[in-house]
Amino acid sequence: MSLFSLLGAVEIGLIYSLVALGVLISFRLLRFPDLTVDGSFPLGGAVCAVLIAGGYNPFLATLAAAAAGAIAGLMTGWLNVKLKIMDLLASILMMIALYSVNLRIMGGPNVPLINDATIFTILQPESMPDYWARPALLLLIVIAAKLIMDWFFYTERGLAIRSTGSNARMARAQGINTGAMVLLGMAVSNALVALAGALFAQTQGGADASMGIGTIVIGLAAVIVGESILPSRRLVYATLAVIIGAIVYRFFIALALNSDFIGLKAQDLNLVTAVLVTIALVIPQLKRKLAKRGS
Repeated sequence: MSLFSLLGAVEIGLIYSLVALGVLISFRLLRFPDLTVDGSFPLGGAVCAVLIAGGYNPFLATLAAAAAGAIAGLMTGWLNVKLKIMDLLASILMMIALYSVNLRIMGGPNVPLINDATIFTILQPESMPDYWARPALLLLIVIAAKLIMDWFFYTERGLAIRSTGSNARMARAQGINTGAMVLLGMAVSNALVALAGALFAQTQGGADASMGIGTIVIGLAAVIVGESILPSRRLVYATLAVIIGAIVYRFFIALALNSDFIGLKAQDLNLVTAVLVTIALVIPQLKRKLAKRGS
């Protein structure tokens, strides 16, 4: 695999590490099976692309995309908390609704950003090629997101969200408004996913209505792979694990698709994903079996 392909895999991996952080919040901390991410990822890309194409500042457009994702997460939480719709079904309903919303926002199936300024073109040093500058800037964004997330979930409100996911009945007995915590957690989760969508649209030169297909699978794969590489119950290590998992996942995807002797093509992406996730799920079981035999 060439250096250009390797850096491309790291770039995409860093973007999807933000998705993995969002999935970590919903699936691990809140115990909320959230499929909204398949809609909030392209929502972030759509909002960002439309605003940039309309002449708005790319930084404001990226923040607006994250805010739109937060609203989508709030709506999913509202369907579950206020209307008492089952969590999985609420997220499916929101995911379906967002497909039409994204088409409305873009006014069509896609919005190109070929000649428009993005945060990457603005911040790129003149002496550094773009294929080096984009991963470097994305790394800084991911590190900042991780540190803020680590700090937030050790605050009183963050601990309340974690308590809600661990044991909602006990949390209510301690006076925590679990419904509000679900809403807040879902908003933060989908804001991170939409931020990833906005960054993805800016690196890929536009937004597309179908860019969110399979996002939840990639996010879960990153979480599972990361937990297999760095198993830990501490949040600081858990957030680091999913970031590593996302990068490793994209690296193996790129390696598989760029290896001529394997014979895989772009249409085999979902097959490779399924195989990698299966391996990541089986490895911890094998470790436990070997540990039992050794004892």
